[in-house]
Amino acid sequence: MLDRVSSWFRKGSQGYCSTDFPQDWSAFVNCFVDTLHADGPAVKGPAAKIEPLTTFLPAAARLVAIGDLHGDMGKTRRAFKIAGLIDANDRWTGGSTTAVQVGDQLDRGGALHILNGNHETMNVGGRFRYATQPGRIDFLRWQLLQSIGESLKAKCGCSDPGQNAAAELQLPPNLMQAATTARLAALQPGGVVAQRFLARHHTVLQIGSTVFVHGGILPSHAEYGLERINRESQEWISGQNPQQEPAFLGGRSAVVWAREYSAEDASRCDCSALQEALGKISGAKRMVVGHTIQEQGINSACAEQVFRIDVGMSKGCGDGEPEVLEIVNDSVIRRLHEPRAVNQGEPKAPDTPQAESTKGPAIAPWHKERQQQPVAVEA
Repeated sequence: MLDRVSSWFRKGSQGYCSTDFPQDWSAFVNCFVDTLHADGPAVKGPAAKIEPLTTFLPAAARLVAIGDLHGDMGKTRRAFKIAGLIDANDRWTGGSTTAVQVGDQLDRGGALHILNGNHETMNVGGRFRYATQPGRIDFLRWQLLQSIGESLKAKCGCSDPGQNAAAELQLPPNLMQAATTARLAALQPGGVVAQRFLARHHTVLQIGSTVFVHGGILPSHAEYGLERINRESQEWISGQNPQQEPAFLGGRSAVVWAREYSAEDASRCDCSALQEALGKISGAKRMVVGHTIQEQGINSACAEQVFRIDVGMSKGCGDGEPEVLEIVNDSVIRRLHEPRAVNQGEPKAPDTPQAESTKGPAIAPWHKERQQQPVAVEA
C-alpha cells in the first residue's frame, strides 16, 4: 500500500482518492485491527472468498495428528513441539510434514488442516453452555476492536457490507448478556469469526488411507458422502445457508458427537459399524478420532482400524500430558510424547520426543518405549 501512496504523491494522481484510497485504507484498517486482536504482529488474513474444501488428499510422507486443545495455548505449543512442527520460538520446523488437528479448539512449508468439532458447531449454533465467563467476556474486547475498525472505515465510506454487525449492536446493560451477544455476533453463521476461521475448516478429511473426524463417521455418514458433509457444513457456517444446522452435526450420532468407536474398553466399540463405514469410503483403512478423553493416552481399537487421540491435554478438560499420533508413508504408526522421568509422573523437559508403537488392544499396556524407532503396523 505504501508503494501505491508514494506513486500517488510522485505522479499527483487525481483518481487515487476516489478509486484506490478506499480499498487501501480498508486494508490498512484490517491489518491494524488484526494487530490489536493479536496483541502484536498478526498473520495475513485469508482471502475474502471462501473456497470449497478439498475432502480427499493424497498420502503424505509424514503425517501427524493432534487431539482436542480446548483453548490451552501452552499445551498446544508443547504438542506442536513434540510433533516437530515448531521450535522454541514458535517458528515452523516441520518441513513438508502434514498436520491435522481434529477439532475442539474453543471453550475449554508443510500443511496444517484444522477440523471443526462439536464445540465449534455448538458455538456457531449459539449454544455456549461450555464457554467460561472469561471466554465470553473476551468477545467484548473483540467487539470493541471491530467497532473501532468499522468507525475508521466509515470515515471514507468504505465499510465492509455485512461485516459491521458487531459495530451496530446495542450492548445490553448486563455484562454477561453483553458478552454473550458479542460472542454470538462473532460466531453465528456468517459472523466475522465464523467466516474467517471456522467456515474454512473441514468437518471430515481423508489423507491417503486415513480418515480424520472429531467424533466418528458412522455408516450413514459415509453413505451420505464426505464431500457433501463438508460442503453443507461450510454453507451453514459461512452464512450461505444459515437457517438450518445440518442434521449430521446435531445429536448423539453426529459426526462431531459420535462415540461409537471411542470407549476406552475396546470390547464396547462398535467395530462392525466402523468396518462398514470404512468400506463405504474409497481407499480408507483407518479412522482417527478425538472428542472422548483417553486416560491411557493415544491408543487403537478394532484391530487398529481406529485411533483415539483425545488425551484431555487442556488444563480445563483433563489436564493430561500432550501426545501426538504420527503416520509415516501411510503405514508406519506410532505415538509421540515428551521424555518421561523414571519413576516420576512429571515429564522431563520437552527436548527429544519419545515414540511408542500403537500395537495391541486399547486396554493393554503399551509396548516398550522405543526412541524414534518406527514400528510397522500389521497388514
